[in-house]
Amino acid sequence: MERPRVPREARLSRRAVIIGGGLGGLAAALRLRASGWLVRICEAGPRMGGKMNRWSSAGFTFDTGPSLITMPWVFADLFRAAGSRMEDHLQLIPLSPLSKYIYADGTSFTYTSSLPEWFETLARIAPKDAQKEKDGFLRFLELGARLWEVSRRTFMSRSPYDPPGPGDWEVLRHMPLRYGWGNYDATVRAHFSSPYLRQLFNRYPTYVGSSPYRSPATLAVIPYLEFAYGGWYVRGGLYGIVESLVALASERGVELSTGSRVTRIIKSRGRAAGVVLHTGETIPADVVVMNGDAATVPELLGEPAASTTSRSMSGFVMLLGIDRELPELQPHTIFFSADYQREFREICDERHFPTDPTVYVNAPSRLDRSIVPSGCESLFIMANAPARSGQCDDADVSAARERVFARLHKSGFPSLANHIVVEDVWTPRRIEETYLMPGGAIYGTDSHGWRNAFLRPRNKSQVCRGLYHVGGSTHPGGGTPTVLLSAEITCKLIQRHEGS
Repeated sequence: MERPRVPREARLSRRAVIIGGGLGGLAAALRLRASGWLVRICEAGPRMGGKMNRWSSAGFTFDTGPSLITMPWVFADLFRAAGSRMEDHLQLIPLSPLSKYIYADGTSFTYTSSLPEWFETLARIAPKDAQKEKDGFLRFLELGARLWEVSRRTFMSRSPYDPPGPGDWEVLRHMPLRYGWGNYDATVRAHFSSPYLRQLFNRYPTYVGSSPYRSPATLAVIPYLEFAYGGWYVRGGLYGIVESLVALASERGVELSTGSRVTRIIKSRGRAAGVVLHTGETIPADVVVMNGDAATVPELLGEPAASTTSRSMSGFVMLLGIDRELPELQPHTIFFSADYQREFREICDERHFPTDPTVYVNAPSRLDRSIVPSGCESLFIMANAPARSGQCDDADVSAARERVFARLHKSGFPSLANHIVVEDVWTPRRIEETYLMPGGAIYGTDSHGWRNAFLRPRNKSQVCRGLYHVGGSTHPGGGTPTVLLSAEITCKLIQRHEGS
């Protein structure tokens, strides 16, 4: 009998299977495909995107994950690696101002990346210490800039476990010795005396699901990046990034499988040899790339579950479609709690939803009227919550909802009671079940302490050859640009250790 003809590409190329079609998985697929690999993505959900996803109802469209991006050149690099141009797929809208902050005592101001405007704001909120706060802000920016220079040339571009390169010692001269190694909150306090500025800049570790009172000072790189390079919205919603990457992947020959939950990683002679789906289908592969929470990998290998201590924060999210316009609302507004330290103590120590939460309100319809019916608004409302499995029954959801609206109303937010047209609520439990993330922890492990912040799960597995990791739970950490950087680092490791 004549043997079936095998396409030449299949005979010459190696095969990679990627578990999870989130942003990291899509980026890894495009980079591997560009290097000649045959790639299949197995996504458990009904569509690609992972946490960067979309929900629509009654003419309203919502992003269910990130609401803005930073470091847009990282996205452009990915499109370029895939043989395309970001500008041909996405329209980025710069955010100006970056955010509006409203405090429990009624004080409010906008945070802008225009230095003259920001210095005017400092003179208004701290008239007696305006020059001191101005100097502190510039020193804080300088600290962030030096941390960024070290990070981009080391931490952000390769595995932290790689041996130092010839230029690394020269790079380390940028490392600030006085503040670079300390506690984040202590560093903020050393630069600012205003309680308003301290609370503002202490918010940034929450970008990676962590408390400012437990995180290292090196996270000062986050406010620097936002101020220096800005924040950006994608016309039509951030899910447009996923749609563009999916279209590119399909054009390049990546096999995309949704509704395909991986139940086991096949391990043969100490090496990953493929995966098994919930349907029983076996997919052989030369390498397996995990684009999911790294804590779930031991179970997929048939080993005892990993410890889920030191999980990052989760969130309580409400997606609200409103049948009125709110022209006074900025696209990004933060309504601060009255006692920030108490809020994080309740979340991180007592492990319950805060009594008085800080509430983030994103109103993308103020930038983009294409995502709502005429005369309406879409609101993404979020408060930090502890990552805990099994919590959030109906009573918990009702209590959290009341506390969120109580903070908004105390801060002057208009009543929405008779204006909500559509509503969708996300709890830590729903996040856990939807995205297979222990406790609903959005960023995997927290960044409390040096080890958690800088020695995250490796991009190349130590326990199984041919197994690799991408995504927010692995190096270099959470956030859309760092997830894309993790895919770049991982693909370089695959090319180095596996070849093509």
